[in-house]
Formats: sequence, structure tokens, C-alpha cells
Amino acid sequence: MRAVINAYGRALLSQLHGKMLLLSVLPFLLSVLVWGVLLWLGLQPLVDGVGAWFGAHDGFSISGGVLATFGMGALKIVIVPLIAMLLLLPLMVLTALIFIGLVAMPVVVRHVGGRHFSLLEKKRGGSWFGSLFGASAVSLIFIVLWCLTLPLYVLPPLALLVQTLLWGWLTYRVVAYDALAEHASAAERSQIMRLHRRPLLAIGIVSGLAGAVPGLLWLGGAVLSVVFFPFLAAASIWLYVLIFIFTGLWFQYYCLEALRQLRAAPIETIADPAQPTKEWP
Repeated sequence: MRAVINAYGRALLSQLHGKMLLLSVLPFLLSVLVWGVLLWLGLQPLVDGVGAWFGAHDGFSISGGVLATFGMGALKIVIVPLIAMLLLLPLMVLTALIFIGLVAMPVVVRHVGGRHFSLLEKKRGGSWFGSLFGASAVSLIFIVLWCLTLPLYVLPPLALLVQTLLWGWLTYRVVAYDALAEHASAAERSQIMRLHRRPLLAIGIVSGLAGAVPGLLWLGGAVLSVVFFPFLAAASIWLYVLIFIFTGLWFQYYCLEALRQLRAAPIETIADPAQPTKEWP
């Protein structure tokens, strides 16, 4: 785990660089613009649709009884907008993640690679289309799993645990590809993703825990007031952008250092330890 901690420290220092701070502006403005339009046009119809579904399936009495069991009966009046926000939350995060991938990650790759790994050969084993296809496939799986875990919110600690693991898996699968696409070959990327699966997943999980903070702001807009919601939504989007940029830096430092060590190590020392060594007579 020392490599994970070292990469964290280097990413934190780079996050404070003026170039990285300015990098958050464009993805933030793009996300706010897109979501401002979507919420203006679609938020009330979504809330009305959820409310109609609740009314047709006796959802208010059922949810009220469940919440009362856990001493949270007062939340009954905000259950419909809260569920609407829960449905929108993964879409908002995925939007920010896509904008980060398109706008920020190329800058992160050049910043980290140029400053600290300038001697590392670029084999360009990944592509923009490969990143888009992989992110789209992983995102679809994530959305399905996210929706399936929504009932777990009757037990908030369990919901937090499961969805943190989901965020960690999503972040690991999406960002690690972008971090290695420029410098690693396809074979090297596959090998690093396999041999370093646990550290990469750990980075993703920690990033997922950090991502819970803006998520709480987003959901707080449903609980507090529609007056505060636009400001809380904008604040949560900005925090997501900053967290994703830091996550990109963290993955970038870790992956490029792993790639450097992979190329420097003798061939026999980088074989997958899970595979038995073949002995020749």
C-alpha cells in the first residue's frame, strides 16, 4: 500500500497546482449548463411521475410505516423528491465523469507524464473510442446496479457500503483505462489492471467515499427546500469535478509508476503469481 499512499501525496500536491485548479472550471460550467437545462425541463415531471407511482401502489403508507419504524417518520413528506434525486444522482455523476474524461484527463496525462515521467515511452495502447466504449459499458452496468440497490436506503449504513463499492468499481474501471491509454500498450495495460487490481480498487473506493459528500449536498436539496436546491446542486457538481480531477491525478501517478516498474523489472519477476510456473525438463 506504500505505492498507493505515495501516489496520493503526489496527487494532492498536483491538485493544488494552479493549472489543476483552473482545470475544474470548464467541466463544472459544462455540467452546470447541461443539468440546469435538464432540471428546468424535467425535474417537476419526474417528481410528479414518482408521486403518481407512489399513489397508485400505496407507496406513501408503506414508506411512512418503514420510516416510522426507524424513527424517521418526518421524512415522509420529502420521500418523493428524495427518490427523484436518488434517481438523478448517478446520471449527474456520470455526466461529470464524462466531462472530466473528455476535458480534464488529457491535461492530467500531459501534466503528470511531462513533469514526472518524461522518459517513459508512449506506446498508445488505448484510444478515445476505446475509452468511450468501455466507460459506456461500465456505466450502463453501474446504473442498473445502482437502481437495484435503492431499496437498501431503508438501512442507510448498508446502502452507503454497497454504493461506495459500486463507485469504487466504476471509478477504477473508467479512470485506470484513461490513465494508461497514452503510455501503456494494450498488453501492458491488461497486465497492470490484473496485477494491481486490489490497489486500484482501493483507490476507487476511497474516491467513492469522498464522492459521498457532494452526494449528500445533492440529496439535501430535496430535504431542505427547492429554494436552496439550485445552489446545493451547483456546489455538489463542483465538488464532484474537484474529486474526479484529484482521482484522475491519483490514478495517473499510481499507474505510471506501476508501468515504469513493470518495464524496469526482469521478465521473470512480472509474471502473474496466480499462474503456476511451468518447469521444463
